[in-house]
Amino acid sequence: MMLEKNLKPATVEPLIRFDRVAVTYGGGAEATEALTPTSLSVPEGDFVALVGPSGCGKSTILKLAAELMKPSAGDIYFGGRELGAKPVRVGMAFQSSTLLPWMSIRDNVMLPLKIVPPFRGQWRRKRGGEFRDRADALLEKTGLIDFADKQPWQLSGGMQQRANLCRALIHDPDLLLLDEPFGALDQFTREELWGTLQELWMERTVTVLLVTHDLREAAFLANRICVMSPRPGRILEDRAADFPRPRTIDMTFEPDFAAVIQRLRGLIVHSREGAR
Repeated sequence: MMLEKNLKPATVEPLIRFDRVAVTYGGGAEATEALTPTSLSVPEGDFVALVGPSGCGKSTILKLAAELMKPSAGDIYFGGRELGAKPVRVGMAFQSSTLLPWMSIRDNVMLPLKIVPPFRGQWRRKRGGEFRDRADALLEKTGLIDFADKQPWQLSGGMQQRANLCRALIHDPDLLLLDEPFGALDQFTREELWGTLQELWMERTVTVLLVTHDLREAAFLANRICVMSPRPGRILEDRAADFPRPRTIDMTFEPDFAAVIQRLRGLIVHSREGAR
């Protein structure tokens, strides 16, 4: 059983920092400003949720953090150095589990170890021993060990997303990027997976950026919640979600929790109305 505790970021030094980062798609009359100059600091071990209306730049921030795109202006720093100056180990999970259908669940989970340095150099030697044990430990933790040899199509959507989380964490990422990972699931399965993700984060204290439209999900999982405006996106409010951990679903119906949700919703509604 997990002990109740308030987890603080491991260090004051930001693991990743956005300094007036902006993104514009296209040029001339066709230019679209997706992200207006935005600054954001995420300390090592923090869990930050990005919420806001569709098209506000939440996923753009994840793409920038993953080096899948370059900013049009501003700078991004990782561990005090410009992003790209040194390798950043990133884990990612999306709304679709993207598990490879011809591989077993265990092999899907182990896939980053075959691709990501320094593990790929050890793949041939360790895939049947240490790496398999690493995958099985995560599958055991998430209740999937009895399905390790099954194919993805033999698992429910919730079970596939558990495997997706295992795959995102198996290579001990510096940064975990989650883009609506539970958005396609029913409410009860979503809530169950919130508990799974919370437990994994409390054990590993990996730095997390989560994009979600679910305000309850953001307040349940994150230490901080950043509310973004309609396009061009910017951070309207960066507020703490300092509820004690481990959090429970029952806590989400308490007055203090409901007040945070109402505050977040009010900010988003007001920003949408102001953008019309």
